[in-house]
Amino acid sequence: MTSKPAAVLWDMDGTLVDTEPYWIDTEYEMARTYGGEWTKDDALTLVGNDLLQSGRYIKQRMGLPHTPEEVVELLLDGVCARIDADVPWRPGARELLEDLRAHQVPCALVTMSYQRFVAPILAHLRAETFTVIVTGDQVRNGKPHPEPYQTAAAALGLEPSRCLAIEDSNTGAKSAESAGCTVLVVENHVPVLPGERRVFRPTLAGLGATDLPELLPPR
Repeated sequence: MTSKPAAVLWDMDGTLVDTEPYWIDTEYEMARTYGGEWTKDDALTLVGNDLLQSGRYIKQRMGLPHTPEEVVELLLDGVCARIDADVPWRPGARELLEDLRAHQVPCALVTMSYQRFVAPILAHLRAETFTVIVTGDQVRNGKPHPEPYQTAAAALGLEPSRCLAIEDSNTGAKSAESAGCTVLVVENHVPVLPGERRVFRPTLAGLGATDLPELLPPR
């Protein structure tokens, strides 16, 4: 990729917004409410995961009587309440989105969160910010499966190999990489392993559309 990417595919939790602490706080709150066990390691295990997969893990770990689907709804209740109070943007994310728009580089949102959680965050951005939005309740297989990124690229009419994905977790990076994308990794709450199609940067702050080709390996 020696020129600008044909599109940029964005993860949301931990990449566009730093909502992982909201999920973790809600998980601990559920454990206190229902008398279940929960640890930091449990919380970090779920970073980047498909929500229904997380629901199954929480149900089993906490010994909850709820179905995995009900666990997901309880999670979303807690996190959405926190989002209503404050949207914690990641440094440089909104600025890069605006610069990509100015350079006519289409963007897609590829998140395992559900639409009811995504909507209040998108309300703070221009309506045309994302040409395509893929949420966890729209795909059969969530991250780390490649389907979410394959779906986004196909909706844009592009091969994934022409797209740059931005991720913060191993789960998300594996999904994008397996789909064929180059992955710009900005670590946040969990370390991310190196990979052939992964390039690392400490922050998105100060990064513009014209900087992207310099970060990416030639093909």
